[in-house]
Amino acid sequence: MKLYSYWRSTTSYRVRIALNLKGLSYDYSPVDLVAGEQSEPGYTALNPGKGVPTLVLEDGTALTQSLAIIDYLEAIAPEPRLLPSHPLPRARVQAAAHAIAMDIHPVNNLRVMTYLKSQMGMDSAGQTDWFHHWMTEGFVAYQALLPQNTRYSFADTPTLADICLVPQLYNAHRWGVDMTRFTRLLEIEKHALSLAAFDQARPENQPDAS
Repeated sequence: MKLYSYWRSTTSYRVRIALNLKGLSYDYSPVDLVAGEQSEPGYTALNPGKGVPTLVLEDGTALTQSLAIIDYLEAIAPEPRLLPSHPLPRARVQAAAHAIAMDIHPVNNLRVMTYLKSQMGMDSAGQTDWFHHWMTEGFVAYQALLPQNTRYSFADTPTLADICLVPQLYNAHRWGVDMTRFTRLLEIEKHALSLAAFDQARPENQPDAS
């Protein structure tokens, strides 16, 4: 398998964690989002959405969208499980994961921030305020969904929720979000990053890190 990834992409970070947790090997192919490589014809043929990640399988099939890729990985390599088998806890884990992937990320990703600056004239301070607002709103909702007696978000082993949470926390630290209210999330992050699967997936540990 080949993973097209950008070192700071939180969506790529999710897939790297999932691949590592499941012990699946892959080749890393960097896509420089800042340089616009995601819009080059050769890449858009693989991913018309002009984003990362893209996972290309051995037969040349290209998969896009991080949650869809992780769902595929869960199907081909069921262990360790990233989602509970029982419907109710499964739905709760997915709800938390979606709070990150569908509420926070879409309004704070690179292309949105670029549009706010280039097309709407938002200055750096305004962009930071925008980012902090939506990140904080999302973390408040996420933290409220969690039980209090587990090592990770919902269990004593990582789930899809943690795979979405940890990359978003990386962004929060990068942008200087006040995390005082989110001690539970920081505890989860500490436990997760002590695992090799999460540590190896960190942005700074990628070959294209700069």
